[in-house]
Amino acid sequence: MAQLHIRPGVPLRGRLRVPGDKSISNRFVILAALAEGESHARGWLASEDTLATLRCMVALGAEVERPEEDEVIVWGGGLRSLREPTDMLYCESSGTTMRLLAGLAAGQPFMTILHGSEQLRRRPMDRVAVPLRQMGATILGREDGRLPPLAIRGGNLSGIDYEMPVASAQVKSAILLAGLFAEGPTTVHEPAPSRDHTERMLQAMGALLAREGQNVRITPPTSSLSPITLDVPGDISSAAFLIAAGSLVRGSEITLEGVGVNPTRTGFLDVLADMGARVERLDQRMSGGEPLADLRIRAADGLEAVTVEGEIVPRMIDEFPILAVLATQAEGETRVRDASELRVKESDRVATVVEELRKMGARIDPTEDGFTVEGPTPLQGAEVDAHGDHRLAMTLAVAGLIAKGETVIEGAECIDKSFPQFPDLLSRLGADVRWS
Repeated sequence: MAQLHIRPGVPLRGRLRVPGDKSISNRFVILAALAEGESHARGWLASEDTLATLRCMVALGAEVERPEEDEVIVWGGGLRSLREPTDMLYCESSGTTMRLLAGLAAGQPFMTILHGSEQLRRRPMDRVAVPLRQMGATILGREDGRLPPLAIRGGNLSGIDYEMPVASAQVKSAILLAGLFAEGPTTVHEPAPSRDHTERMLQAMGALLAREGQNVRITPPTSSLSPITLDVPGDISSAAFLIAAGSLVRGSEITLEGVGVNPTRTGFLDVLADMGARVERLDQRMSGGEPLADLRIRAADGLEAVTVEGEIVPRMIDEFPILAVLATQAEGETRVRDASELRVKESDRVATVVEELRKMGARIDPTEDGFTVEGPTPLQGAEVDAHGDHRLAMTLAVAGLIAKGETVIEGAECIDKSFPQFPDLLSRLGADVRWS
């Protein structure tokens, strides 16, 4: 396994662009294959997760070209153009890929088997399987469909009215994808807002989709979906690590260009504002139905502890690990509640964040649905483990920038899952980062 070495150093300074949004890049490949004609995405993220989705869609019959690393062209053949794959679809470690493809496969009149890495085979899929079965799909898997691999026999679906027990963009998207192929409308009721990239993209392509409050209804289209041309915004979840670094390292000032600021994704920015961080949104604009802005980050004069709970949690579910690092430098006790979803990510992010930050001297304790952090606390360099979790690896890297001495992150190659350029971009900003 590769080790990433981090040492504290000079202030971080510079202007750069973060890679394209992973959620949007994944959804583009799936939905473009269902349109009639040529769809084009620039700024597309090439990562382990998105490439897994792309390969699966090619196996389902999609015609795809990549003229550049960050450019994808999909020639869609329409809603009924997919074909039965000749082999299992391997989703790598991507929960998004498996859950969204489960919804897509539920609408197809053939057998699809979704497989994945050992890590993905531990992640629960019952929240997707239950509503898709209610729509009429046959879904088999380990522990009665709770765990992958999943064997899905689709087709002959009926629309449903589904009350989601937990807000989840992946589950919502799977149901909406299946709803494209169902008889009659499908309505999803969310307990709290989750990211809405699927809805925005479907509407841009002409789907019969309506949103009212926290309810989303999709009606099977009476005509073909239109192809889409998209400049993918920078990923706010990837940007979060650089935002945190710029906020924590004294004397820093950085600008991140073209970052997506979709309101369903900006809970982290809202919490940072409450903590006293200095993050400005500049040149706000729209691209393909998605809002974006340049973000200017300057080192915080001081951070205050916060309590994070309720409706904001789904809007920043990927940013809680890096929030824990910010909380170590905030005055008072930071509390995270209502975030039990963290326990079924690439790792149990409550347990692993607590375990690894404690090695660096953090005063952090787990709770059933989150954690508490007492600050401010000086951090110490240490040998830590990424646990195969890309967001934990980047969290520990940012912690290393403000720790005394060297921090060595074991297994940091998992960063490639979502943000392969992260170490290089840190170096460009002036950070002392090296691989071994």
